[in-house]
Amino acid sequence: MAKTKTEYVCRSCGAIHNKWNGQCNECKEWNTLEETLASGKTIPTANSARFQGYAGDLASTVKSIKDVSAKESVRTSTHIAELDRVLGGGLVQGSVTLIGGDPGIGKSTILIQTLANLGDFRTLYVTGEESLQQVSLRAQRLELPLDGLRLLTETCVERIIAHAKIEKPHVMVIDSIQTIYTEQLTSAPGAVGQIREATALLTRFAKLTNTSLFIAGHVTKEGTLAGPRVLEHMVDTVLYFEGDPSSRHRILRAVKNRFGAVNEIGVFAMTEKGLVGVSNPSAIFLSRHEESVAGSVIMVTREGTRPLLVEVQALVDESHGGHPRRVVLGLEQNRMAMLLAVLHRHGGISMFDQDVFANVVGGVKITETGADLPLVIAALSSFRNQPHPSDLVVFGEIGLAGEIRPVPNGDERLKEACKHGFKRAIIPQGNMPREPISYRGNTMEIMPAKRLEEALDYL
Repeated sequence: MAKTKTEYVCRSCGAIHNKWNGQCNECKEWNTLEETLASGKTIPTANSARFQGYAGDLASTVKSIKDVSAKESVRTSTHIAELDRVLGGGLVQGSVTLIGGDPGIGKSTILIQTLANLGDFRTLYVTGEESLQQVSLRAQRLELPLDGLRLLTETCVERIIAHAKIEKPHVMVIDSIQTIYTEQLTSAPGAVGQIREATALLTRFAKLTNTSLFIAGHVTKEGTLAGPRVLEHMVDTVLYFEGDPSSRHRILRAVKNRFGAVNEIGVFAMTEKGLVGVSNPSAIFLSRHEESVAGSVIMVTREGTRPLLVEVQALVDESHGGHPRRVVLGLEQNRMAMLLAVLHRHGGISMFDQDVFANVVGGVKITETGADLPLVIAALSSFRNQPHPSDLVVFGEIGLAGEIRPVPNGDERLKEACKHGFKRAIIPQGNMPREPISYRGNTMEIMPAKRLEEALDYL
């Protein structure tokens, strides 16, 4: 059997080296060489004299787009409603899903729950981190059905694929990709080349056999998936677990999905029986106070296709240092500095000598601009120590000229707020609904505003 050839490629400039060096000979960058498999054949460039006669191995064929079937893929429910929502409606045959998250946040738990719920399908759980006894004890502790659950402890990707060809599972789990290696490379498991080649082999197997594949991945201290960035491009869906591992609630967010909406979230609660979906997540993120408090405003954000009510809190206090602090959790810090400047210019309220702290209750991260108006109103409420009515909801984007711009899906946001008992709303003029918003006899009072001054006048 011929020995597999390897080469080292610089991830900065793409230069190829026969052996590993600390520094690239071409771009002079340090620690950028990664081991990879040698291609074995070189495709001539367009300037090559042999390019005209080059044909290569044409295994695929060119088709007209009219001849391609536009039929949607059949989806299989995982019997976990929140997971189905994040996946776009269920599992797709041949799909590869990558799940990342901090240690102990629930990646292995949600994966083994998914396989246990697919009783009518052949499943295979491959673990490279735990023994079969540990996986079995977890499944028994969660009181999961164990009849159709097949387990395998293996870290060599070639042997995993050989077992999978015999088992022929409909759904397979790899836990985790950082422990898997290929015998074609000499580097240790977890290296960049090992992760890339192992994922490529598993993805090719899933596509050829129509196997739905779940891959668990470690994350770095920065919160990104460990390994090469190309790992996220190779798979179909990338899911991230968010939340504090010490907290009870978890958020599963889709940051890439070829079969569904991006930025869709699923909310789970960690219980003794595993992760349980939360059907009404707004009730978690709303900390209803017994009486109105200053610096608290309820806003309606939108995560994927779901409107979500969250509480935005602000604390404004006199600064005793030379540079006032601007601390933000769950929002963009630079945007808060901009909004405070707009409040000074167009609202006549200055906070240049005040420390401003902002937080979104429940650990939710809001990236949309609809949080601009709630943040300004919460800061103003704390600055004046004047609480707002507890039945008030706010959303809207603020421009540098002081205008309040509309946000997408305004009617759905208002309907969600009305469903939770809110009676008043300050919204952009462009989101004014054509028909009254009501729920079970409760008609919401809508207060539209074109500019920041109008929104402040309502208060």
